[in-house]
Amino acid sequence: MITSCSPGWIKFAEHFYPDLLAHLSTCKSPQQMFGALAKTYYAQKAGIDPADIFSVSIMPCTAKKYECTRPEMRSSGYQDVDVVLTSRELGRMFKQAGLDMSNLPEEEYDAPLGISTGAGEIFGASGGVMEAALRTVYEVVTGQELSNLNFTDCRGLTGVKEATVQVGDLPVKIAITNGLGNARKVLDKIRAGEADYHFIEIMCCPGGCIGGGGSPIPTNTEIRLKRIDATYTEDERMVLRKSHDNPAVKELYAEFLEKPLGHKSHELLHTKYTPRGNYPKCD
Repeated sequence: MITSCSPGWIKFAEHFYPDLLAHLSTCKSPQQMFGALAKTYYAQKAGIDPADIFSVSIMPCTAKKYECTRPEMRSSGYQDVDVVLTSRELGRMFKQAGLDMSNLPEEEYDAPLGISTGAGEIFGASGGVMEAALRTVYEVVTGQELSNLNFTDCRGLTGVKEATVQVGDLPVKIAITNGLGNARKVLDKIRAGEADYHFIEIMCCPGGCIGGGGSPIPTNTEIRLKRIDATYTEDERMVLRKSHDNPAVKELYAEFLEKPLGHKSHELLHTKYTPRGNYPKCD
């Protein structure tokens, strides 16, 4: 299985690796999942007509602007996310409004869906999605509590990372790539029958989302490393560090989605892909 949360990677796969689309996770990105839930679950809880909800997503990624307009992203009956602003655009708006974020008091996110975990914090770093998934997979498969939550083989800026993680009796072979040139190296080996993995994480941007095209500039290796360190520092300080321990997620399933992999969750939280073929070559 290959991750599906990087829209730049998804577009790349549809054009250049259509033969591998069947191996992509059908999960929508977190942005699109939240958009679908905002106009269904949240609208229902708040007593708001979903037609009156305008969903704005703040992202470090310019490809998210395209993602929210994909025709598949209307499972709520409306466009799930109406507009995407990059973090750099939001920063510019703060400056124009005279807001100094460093001097504003800390506040809690609104409920519902305002509780996050350490697993959510590390999503933005290359290897973070893999590590977050492994924390849950291990406990779901083995039924045992994971004693060490830090999968350090997943971390760092190396373009291609490989490891074998023991999950019960099963040795799980994983690969993690950031940057599409590195993704090509792994995917071409798979096509040629020279490599095989159980689970692959692919991020379009160097270093993962922390190096996204909509992030504050300049972005260089030193800055990416500082952003990565910050995500893991936040993870360590969180009371909850595993996605499946999130009480807001548990409540969501109990009150609305009913069960993982159920009909409603499949309809709202999953998507499909379209083989598109290569772009025409320029003379």
